[in-house]
Amino acid sequence: MTLTKPLQLTQTNYHSNEANREYFSVSQFKDFMECQAKALAKINGEYEESYGNALLVGTYTHAAFESAEAFRQVFEENSDAIFMKRGNGKYKDFEVADAMIETIKNDKFAMFAMEGEKEIILTADLFGVSWKAKIDSINHQRNTFTDLKTTRSLSQRFWSDKYQKYVSFVEAWDYVLQMAVYREIIHQNMGFYYSPYIVAVTKEDPPDKAVLHFDDSRFQFELDFVEHMMEQFVVLKAGETAPSRCERCPYCRGTKQLKDTMEIGELLA
Repeated sequence: MTLTKPLQLTQTNYHSNEANREYFSVSQFKDFMECQAKALAKINGEYEESYGNALLVGTYTHAAFESAEAFRQVFEENSDAIFMKRGNGKYKDFEVADAMIETIKNDKFAMFAMEGEKEIILTADLFGVSWKAKIDSINHQRNTFTDLKTTRSLSQRFWSDKYQKYVSFVEAWDYVLQMAVYREIIHQNMGFYYSPYIVAVTKEDPPDKAVLHFDDSRFQFELDFVEHMMEQFVVLKAGETAPSRCERCPYCRGTKQLKDTMEIGELLA
């Protein structure tokens, strides 16, 4: 019997369909939570989610803290999307990104929190399957890792069905879950539990900022939640059962086929 070697992940193939088929990731887990049909369509290369400018703005912002070479490459490869025509400067989204970048770079404590090796790819076996993660910054001397996050406001409240209460953007976008999974992946690779931090910067004018830490008691709930959901997601990904459709996301709207009428009361269900 010939054993298939696992795909060796690189910066080039990390986001590829092949990598996404072989490995789970936090983003893939969140896709399954949002809409099973969309998640499978993305894995199978049948659907590519549109993020507008958001994905490029995020890449642009992160590259500014990765290295001068990484930032230059993003800048040169996407100049048409960054700059307005006729020499009128950058589009608004990138002006906001520049302000966020400068806000962090001008803060010694924020830059201290982000010290370490950048964009480190790690894999591990969690909950019976292979996972991948790309760490923004990892500091082996301090046993810490840090993720840069942008948000509308540090104090904005969101209702969460998961937590059954109003929460911050950190819980609303499952960043606690992300840090819990990354912490376990790092532990498998390094033999130690590293402490996670988030460097958060807002899109306000001027931007606000904070370095956020986590009480360790938060992580077990997130890991239990992931483990509870994984059994059905593994079966779905293997094609052994049909995915459910949310009928609200862009994928479902674009592939919807009507079969019956709706009573108007169902519109708000």
